Amino acid sequence: MNRQELVENIQRKKSFLCVGLDTDITKIPEVLFDSCDDPMFVFNKRIIDATADLCVAYKPNLAFYESLGLEGWDVLERTIDYIRTNYPDQFIIADAKRGDIGNTSAMYARTFFGTMDFDAVTVAPYMGEDSVTPFLTYENKWVILLALTSNKGAFDFQFLQDKETNERLFEKVLHTSTQWGNTDNMMYVVGATKAEMLQDIRAIIPNHFLLVPGVGAQGGSLQEVAKYGMNAECGLLVNSSRQILYASSGEDFAEAARLEALAVKQEMEQLLKDAHLV
Repeated sequence: MNRQELVENIQRKKSFLCVGLDTDITKIPEVLFDSCDDPMFVFNKRIIDATADLCVAYKPNLAFYESLGLEGWDVLERTIDYIRTNYPDQFIIADAKRGDIGNTSAMYARTFFGTMDFDAVTVAPYMGEDSVTPFLTYENKWVILLALTSNKGAFDFQFLQDKETNERLFEKVLHTSTQWGNTDNMMYVVGATKAEMLQDIRAIIPNHFLLVPGVGAQGGSLQEVAKYGMNAECGLLVNSSRQILYASSGEDFAEAARLEALAVKQEMEQLLKDAHLV
C-alpha cells in the first residue's frame, strides 16, 4: 500500500486506528476452546470482522504466534490471508522488530514482503544502515523504525545525550535514518506514553507517518498524541491492542471489542474534524 492510499483510507474512514492482534492463547475466551478446533484463528477472524470498518490497519505481534511454533505461524498466515481477501483496504504491519546484518535482513524482508505479503515491518535501528536498507528495496512496502518506545526501559539508552551536540540518541536515530528512506517508505515507532516528546520528534520528521503504541491499556492519551503528533495529512497510526482484544472474556468478546474500537474511532473522527482533515 502506498502513502496516498493510506491517507485516503484515513480520510474515508475518519479513523487512524490500528488494531494490534496480540492474540494470547491464554486469554482467548474459554467458549472458543469448547466450540471449535481452531480457537486462535477464529478469535482473530471475529475480532477482524467486528472492527474492520473502524480501523485502517492491523498489527499482529509475531511473538504471540512464534511462541506456538508451526501452529502459530499457520494461524498468522491464515490471518493475513483472511484480511487480504475480505478487507483489502487494510494496512497490515508485522510487529517483528527485526534487524541484523545485511544478508540476514534481506531474508527477513523476503519473509514479510515476499512470502507473507505484509505492508510494513517494525525494524530495530541499532545495527545501522546496512541492517535497514534491505527492507527498503520493495515497492510500496514500509519500514517502521523504532525511535522512541513506550516501555520504561526506553530510558536506559534512548535518552542518552551527546555531550558536544546535546543530541539525544533517539534524535540521532531520526536524523540519520532519514538519509536511508523517505516519507513514502519509512515510518517511526513513537510511544504514546511519551506524547510530549512528539513535538521534538515532529521538528525533525514533520512529514513521516508515526506508529504510536501505548494508547489504552498502557495509559497513553490519544488527545495528547494528536495535539503533538498530527500533521497536515494526519500522519498517525495509533495502535490499541489489549483494550480492544480483551474487552470481554465471554461469548460477547467480539461485540465488546467493537464497542471499544468504536469509542476510539469516534474520538479520532472528532480529532480529525478539529484539525480540518475530514
